[in-house]
Amino acid sequence: MVINPAKTNSSPRERGGAVTIVFRAVNAAAAALLFIPAANPIRFSGLIGENVSLFTCVVSRGAVTTPFTRALARGWINPGLLNTAYACALIIALSVAVMAAGGCASLGNRPLRRLGSLASLVSSAVGLCVSLGLRMLEARFAALEEASRIDPLTPIGMRVFAFAFAAAAVVSAAALSRQGGFSRKAAPGRTSSAPDAIAEPYAMPAKYSLFLMALPFIALIVVFSYMPLLGWRYAFYDYKPGFALTADRFVGFKWFAYLFQNAATRADIVRVMRNTLAMSGIGIATSWLPMAFAVFLTEMNAAIPRKLTQGITTIPNFISWVLVYAVAFAMLSTEGFVNSMLISLGVITQGGNFLMSGSNIWLKMWLWGVWKGLGWSAIIYVASISGIDQQLYEAASIDGATRFGKMRHITAPGLTPTYFVLLLLSIANMLSNGMDQYLVFRNQMNKQTIEVLDLYVYTLGLASGGNSNISLATVVGMFKSAISITLLFIANRASYWIRGESIV
Repeated sequence: MVINPAKTNSSPRERGGAVTIVFRAVNAAAAALLFIPAANPIRFSGLIGENVSLFTCVVSRGAVTTPFTRALARGWINPGLLNTAYACALIIALSVAVMAAGGCASLGNRPLRRLGSLASLVSSAVGLCVSLGLRMLEARFAALEEASRIDPLTPIGMRVFAFAFAAAAVVSAAALSRQGGFSRKAAPGRTSSAPDAIAEPYAMPAKYSLFLMALPFIALIVVFSYMPLLGWRYAFYDYKPGFALTADRFVGFKWFAYLFQNAATRADIVRVMRNTLAMSGIGIATSWLPMAFAVFLTEMNAAIPRKLTQGITTIPNFISWVLVYAVAFAMLSTEGFVNSMLISLGVITQGGNFLMSGSNIWLKMWLWGVWKGLGWSAIIYVASISGIDQQLYEAASIDGATRFGKMRHITAPGLTPTYFVLLLLSIANMLSNGMDQYLVFRNQMNKQTIEVLDLYVYTLGLASGGNSNISLATVVGMFKSAISITLLFIANRASYWIRGESIV
């Protein structure tokens, strides 16, 4: 396929005709059905969770087979039946994927649109056949001798997908007919974009191809950043884990008021906010360290020591905090390496557990964070330095500038825009400093000074056993998001007033 920024042989009106718009809408709707649990066409049993979508079943075969572990062991169900269900799910998902690709191809020129319509027509026909065949699979589930033990169901997703595939087949056929059928030759009365070619090449305007390149990342943002916002509705219910939300009592803003009216909760919020802002503030105040490290790293003339230093400082970023704590425990516990060495040197007579101390915990957490993330955070600055015009350094050398003079007057100003963008993002994320590090290092001695907002929300909502309060934890999370957005706009406005530039 040719990605051509020039105009294709079809007008915008032809690319966005009514049939094409309906074609795209139907294919997009079919793709969305993959992620809707209620539309799962292979949920033939109540053992399969009601929150399991077809996409989950396809990417994780265990979502289909694991619920039937006991039924398989007792011989209540044939493994071949589950394999057939998974195969049907895979075929339906692949058909929808081809249809989605056909919808994307409709943004190209006439041959590419024709190819997309043909692919969508074939895949929708295959998907329709499989969807209709699922009725026989449903009958086999219902006809099992021990059917009552697996709670057989009639999934509404069978009809939904069958209707979607039928609609897609009709629209695809209409689009294909409108685009000249199966031939790649230019339609009568139209000129080809290739001067002496009988068949037009596949082409797509650059603006559409770039959009399609970004589309998977947009989808990931929607799935992992916006879809979880649906969980905010838990803040308005007296939610009890294990029960459906519809079975819980709607309480409106009860938990919002409780957050400020309860003295113990207010004290906890003040404490964790103090810890959060203190540790985030230390990180922001020292956010120039990765930039300085990158500057000195690039000033190393020897390639091997430079690459070795960068590799050694980058590797800790890929080590989980659990392993980091394991190393810290081996070194700093009562019988750890440090205590053993100090005792052998006669400095101390009895070892102490440094990890159990709650003193200077903010500084300790900052040092662990710097050790783990300094090399990784410097990568973006190293890339920015490589983008600075080398002629500036050559001109400075001719003028007699020293290495520190070049760093001060060329490198540092060149890194300033990158630094301020990252600084604004850090300010916006002051309340989101994660919980992994603090969770593994937390103990009864340092709990009061190490617990940050993210860790408090986790503890309040999930890690308090019978005292867990998911509704209240959701309220705290909502306030955190609102404050973070406010901080982002305040920092952005301050950047505009001070530097004359903003990022939002």
